[in-house]
Amino acid sequence: MTDDNSDETTPEEEVDTVEAAAEETAADETNQTEDAADGAADDSDDNAPAEAAATDEDGDAPSGRSDYISERAFSDFPLSPEVLQGIHEKGYTVATRVQAMTLEPALAGKDLVVRSKTGTGKTAAFCLPIVEKIAAGDRKVRAIMLAPTRELARQVAEECTELAKFKDIRVTVIYGGVGFAAQEEALRDGTEIVIGTPGRILDHIRRKNLDLSTVQYAVLDEADEMLSMGFYQDVTKILDQTPADNRQVLMFSATVDDRVRSLIQNYTNDPQDMRLSTDTDKVEGITHALYETTPDFHKVRALLALLDKEDPTSAIIFCNTREDTATVATYLARQGLDVELISGELPQKKREQVMKRIKSRETQFLCATDVAARGIDISHLTHVINYSLPADPAVYLHRTGRTGRIGREGTALSLTGGMDLHTRLTLERQYEIDFEVRPLPTAQEAAAARVDRQAKAIKKAMGTMAFEGYLGTVREIKKREDGDMLFAAALRAFFLWDRMRRSQAEEGADSIEALQQARDEKSSGRRRRDGDRDRGRGRDRDRGGDRGGDRDRDRGGDEKRRRRRRRKPPGGGKSSSD
Repeated sequence: MTDDNSDETTPEEEVDTVEAAAEETAADETNQTEDAADGAADDSDDNAPAEAAATDEDGDAPSGRSDYISERAFSDFPLSPEVLQGIHEKGYTVATRVQAMTLEPALAGKDLVVRSKTGTGKTAAFCLPIVEKIAAGDRKVRAIMLAPTRELARQVAEECTELAKFKDIRVTVIYGGVGFAAQEEALRDGTEIVIGTPGRILDHIRRKNLDLSTVQYAVLDEADEMLSMGFYQDVTKILDQTPADNRQVLMFSATVDDRVRSLIQNYTNDPQDMRLSTDTDKVEGITHALYETTPDFHKVRALLALLDKEDPTSAIIFCNTREDTATVATYLARQGLDVELISGELPQKKREQVMKRIKSRETQFLCATDVAARGIDISHLTHVINYSLPADPAVYLHRTGRTGRIGREGTALSLTGGMDLHTRLTLERQYEIDFEVRPLPTAQEAAAARVDRQAKAIKKAMGTMAFEGYLGTVREIKKREDGDMLFAAALRAFFLWDRMRRSQAEEGADSIEALQQARDEKSSGRRRRDGDRDRGRGRDRDRGGDRGGDRDRDRGGDEKRRRRRRRKPPGGGKSSSD
């Protein structure tokens, strides 16, 4: 397929630009455990806190699926008026299956091990009974909730805060990447529920800011993922700080491996095991489509053609590596698409800004790896796009489970090549995924779709500027031989300006620019360190050379003086030749 915008930078050049910066930093990247969990592998299950009940945004119960709806209204459960008011304010009326199955045993004090797939309302399933049972205004830590990533911790805290809105209960969220001061102040002022990532929770325990001796409820959200990320020792150290004889444990985990089983054996008391569903279960209501790529058509350009053809309302674009994420996001942004990325390399403030834009539907596309996307809940997501199929087929099911939430319809699109054959065959044979193979658009179709998209973007920006004064100039430029080149450059400048305009309106660089800034700062810091070491060695060499040179010069001077003395005649008189 030919490039219809030959004046634009080629994707190969843009890929090289991004990867060059990545290679410069790759050698010295050391990932702390919590950063690795948030995206250092940058490589995925969210907890769907915004969709805890089986009602859609208009309050109507969707039809069909037992995972997303039960026959029980929240008013059927023994919940206080304050808690029911918080549920009602969120627009929830009917419980999902996981909520209906777990609320009563949790309220009765039973330890639970629950397996339920993405988007079924797990967060409310453990938040509601805890909010109900904690005494209002206690101001002692009564519940500790652990999540593997910062984004998931924040989302759980937001859900819990909203459910406790009409009850005097404080919720404090604790995670890394930000300063300690605000968190220390919140803990000092008193809080009933603490939600956070294991690393930062342990930091506060060591600093004597957090006392868990009064805890009555412990929650492990995404327990299997938390342990797979290397948090086993941190989790056990935290649980050891809670009173074993007066502690209810609620554990939510997609799978139960040996590490999770060890926690169950050591920290629960006769737990009730509920296997409702998992992310490897086939999600109904999702259309699965493949676009087969060829070596002669650059993959990132194939992705652009796919997006132009499908025109998704909102989508997560999943990449298998951190570098693919940066490459894809950078290229799409330069083509004028509304795209952001989430990465463990981004500063925490920028990550929070990206999430705010995603949740408020201000951004159309989000590029991420599986780990970076963990804990991200986008209730309105219409599409999931796989830039590459994951090596593990179960990860594909997990990714695609992010769309089609709470019984809605969704679409999963994937670019595939020869390397993806094993995953594709396993999904078709073992998981009974019926893929629809769609052709990539032709060069003419891609060009037409691109023109339509870019024209819409220009029209959208027209309301922000006065442009009529340039119409005469446009007419004259069209008559010039180099008119096409000038218009192409103007379009490129427009899309760059439009990105900068939106970034400034959002108070700062977008996530793509912020990622490059973070990498530049890291690279600059490394070069300064290397330069300091080189200068240190140079000073040593200089000092050694000076000393050696002085000695040589001293020896040379002595020798010259001796030669002069030998040339002088006895008595100091002039020689005969003079």
